[in-house]
Amino acid sequence: MPSQRPVVEAILAGLRHEKPLLQVLIVPRQVGKTTAAGHVRERLGWPAHEATADAAIPHSPEWIETQWRLARARRGSSKGRVLLVLDELQKVPGWSEVVKRLWDEEMRDRGGVRPLLLGSSALLVQKGLTESLSGRFLLHRATHWSFGECRAAFGFDLERWLYFGGYPGAAAFVGDEALWRRYVNDSLIETVLARDVLQMQAVAKPALLRQLFGLATQYPAQMLSYNKMLGQLHDAGNTVTLAGYLRLLETAFLVSGLQLYTKGEVRKRGSSPKLVLWNNALVSAGARPSFAEAQADGAWWGRLVENAVGAHLLNHLQGAPWSVTYWRDGTAEVDYVVSRGARTWAIEVKSGRGGRVSGLSAFRARYPKSSSWIVGTGGIPLEEYFEGSPERWFE
Repeated sequence: MPSQRPVVEAILAGLRHEKPLLQVLIVPRQVGKTTAAGHVRERLGWPAHEATADAAIPHSPEWIETQWRLARARRGSSKGRVLLVLDELQKVPGWSEVVKRLWDEEMRDRGGVRPLLLGSSALLVQKGLTESLSGRFLLHRATHWSFGECRAAFGFDLERWLYFGGYPGAAAFVGDEALWRRYVNDSLIETVLARDVLQMQAVAKPALLRQLFGLATQYPAQMLSYNKMLGQLHDAGNTVTLAGYLRLLETAFLVSGLQLYTKGEVRKRGSSPKLVLWNNALVSAGARPSFAEAQADGAWWGRLVENAVGAHLLNHLQGAPWSVTYWRDGTAEVDYVVSRGARTWAIEVKSGRGGRVSGLSAFRARYPKSSSWIVGTGGIPLEEYFEGSPERWFE
């Protein structure tokens, strides 16, 4: 089977724990969700039943109860445990209420069904968890594939990963860039937009949301004011609409609009978001320079490096207590600001791109209790930074 991802060990520990809890995995599409579930099943060795709700027409809530009963049937008369894997469960209307009822029955009757719930929409999964399943679940998050994983599985060097990104299914096509772009655009990006965003959310202007995503791919790791977005998008409406659509793209693990860091200050209304795409493949799959041309273009390559640094933070520092923002004051700029509780770190990315004024000194003067890191030239080597989770740099 393909490479085992780190999240597998965490799920196994949760399923084997003496305190039974629903195990929930939120993960971007096409980064190994089904494979991870397969590894869990193989490692556990329990009887298992698997089903997916990823259908063009949403299943009814009764579908969940049917799958649950099928899992119980796999257990038979034995007193052992059985694994129930339900994929894309957020697509079933009212899923959390049904799961709550069935899980409470399972605990009351001391049954053996142990569910693993998989989802690719962070917003919808977490909404269901907080509304109905409080205290009953353990949440796991998986990420887009890191450089270390792509190097081990596909032999990528750093430059290749920075350009082609970390979609494992696309790795086989990197030798033919035209074919690779078609695969990423049609099989990955379009699937996420159509099935995880537009099908599941109330989007009044679907064409605008697609335009916004396309615009973000042109400005990776750059601050872009909402007014400038309005000027470049057709039928853009207002800034509230754009901010809401950016949030939807973020919940599908595509694009985040990072906010300006303003600790202890009143946030400037309408401050420009910094656009960071969660996987560099999303940038390079557009009408971009070829791999060789991108390497020769220092300014564009610098944007790819800076976006990859930000994406690495977003992928690994999700949820409380982490916060990833940026900072700017006049010409002084800090690429990324990471906060955890009362601790704050300013991060500057050095990729050889000229014409920039480092804001680390100005930031430290404004926030003297903060720490700082340089990633790249003169700091943490890029290969070392991308090797594993960035959490280790904030211990």
